[in-house]
Amino acid sequence: MTSSAPSSAPSREELVAAAEKLVPLLRSRALWIDENRRLPQDVIEAIEASGLLKMQVPVEYGGYESDTRAFIDVLAEIAKGNSSAAFVLSIYASLTWMVGLWPDKALEEVFAQPHVRVTGTTAASGTAKRVDGGYLINGSWGFNSGVLHAHYKITAAIPEQPEGAAAPDGPVLPVFALIPIPELEIVDDWNTIGLAGSGSVTTVAKDVFVPDHRVISGADFYQNVANSPVQAAKGAYRVPMLVTATAMQTGQLVGAAKYALSSFLERLPGRPLTYTNYPSQAEAPITHLQIGEAALLIQDAEARAHRFADLLADKIERDEPWTQEERVHSRVQIGWIARQAKQAVEILAGASGGSSIFRDVPITRIQRDVHATSLHALITPGTNIELYGRSLAGLEPNSVYL
Repeated sequence: MTSSAPSSAPSREELVAAAEKLVPLLRSRALWIDENRRLPQDVIEAIEASGLLKMQVPVEYGGYESDTRAFIDVLAEIAKGNSSAAFVLSIYASLTWMVGLWPDKALEEVFAQPHVRVTGTTAASGTAKRVDGGYLINGSWGFNSGVLHAHYKITAAIPEQPEGAAAPDGPVLPVFALIPIPELEIVDDWNTIGLAGSGSVTTVAKDVFVPDHRVISGADFYQNVANSPVQAAKGAYRVPMLVTATAMQTGQLVGAAKYALSSFLERLPGRPLTYTNYPSQAEAPITHLQIGEAALLIQDAEARAHRFADLLADKIERDEPWTQEERVHSRVQIGWIARQAKQAVEILAGASGGSSIFRDVPITRIQRDVHATSLHALITPGTNIELYGRSLAGLEPNSVYL
């Protein structure tokens, strides 16, 4: 193994404080981040120095194995600086955690990289051909958030059936491959109105060979069957993969909405309510209603995110299996948090006046970023609420992604 476990990991408060120190830099680089559609090198270096990339690295490799509540609060702080940076960090964390599903040999390779950053996509838009010692991977995958600064990518591909083999009885599950980023081609096609700095470009594989120890089955991936005996013994790897991943994502939504409210309040003193008799917007009852409703939505979203994290911690401590009902209930948490955060930001954006359309005013950027985050297929409120409603009506889920 690459290093021994640290004597003690930073506390939740220390990790949040480290994230808070990054906020001024992230705000100062916000326009550059949007214009260049990626994170700048000084931001990457500051994130490395903060130690936050170790939060989901196994302790055997010098990581912290921080709990979900800590990561929610850390991401909330990062989002107060920049939503694109928060989104990228959420991807690095959740995918770094997923690496624990691979055999120890793969873990030793991945975590030999200091400040390792792992990205990935679960859409199986490629193929995997069985060859001696591994697989040849071909295909194209979009929405690879953070790949421009990553070291490895988790890539899903459908196994090709050998010639003459009988057709499978049911759907063919993908395999999941850990691929070093230099072995993939990058297509610079990320031109978006939201989360522009996430650099979620397309990657292409052309006959990329991946050895067996860096490939796991779809069954192992989706059922959280850790191929590392050391990681398999940990309660965190008995939490369904999508439950952990969605829980980690909630913090960035809460933090973005908090940033929208704080920046609105900072601009409020002395601003008139144009074409009314109010010399100050702060005196207008409509303003009080707007900020009051937005604040309550944000408070509720944060409380829900914390309850979600506490549920994970409790289940891990009790080492209890997850029922289908609990998995469905977990999926709807991030959908409802996204709806609350988006509603809060929309209220504040609508109250921000004509001057808010200037690019150096944060609110419209926050609005675009939260909108983009809410469109993620696993976050979209409507889809998740429908899934939850089906459960309440006694119907089976209409998705296997639980």
